[in-house]
Amino acid sequence: MPRIFLFRGKTVEELQAMKVDDFAKLLESRQRRALKRNSIQVKELEAKIDAVKKKDPKKLIKTRTREAVILPSWLGLNIAVHNGKEYKQLAIGPEMLGHRLGDFVFSTKRVMHSAPGIRATRGSKFLAVK
Repeated sequence: MPRIFLFRGKTVEELQAMKVDDFAKLLESRQRRALKRNSIQVKELEAKIDAVKKKDPKKLIKTRTREAVILPSWLGLNIAVHNGKEYKQLAIGPEMLGHRLGDFVFSTKRVMHSAPGIRATRGSKFLAVK
């Protein structure tokens, strides 16, 4: 039996039929506030998404707007989000609803320090250069 995804007791079909204002009532206050104060970049992104959905929903949408809250109408789209260096591709799924695009594309990566230099001891890597 396939698992049915529920978001605050609503199925994906019910969420997609909702208006943005009704969906915002299901979100936490921080996301609800971000949707209410929709910035210019987010509005431009929504217009771009609507245009792409009408033509070809499989097309990749590039954006630098990391603060946009993921809406039910975006489900199934491929969005490339800028992480400060390059665009990372995201496939929007139902588990991502209500989160921001930047939550899924990390802007920093793990720092890996190497071993000490030639003719150095293990303890000398912690000493100051001077």
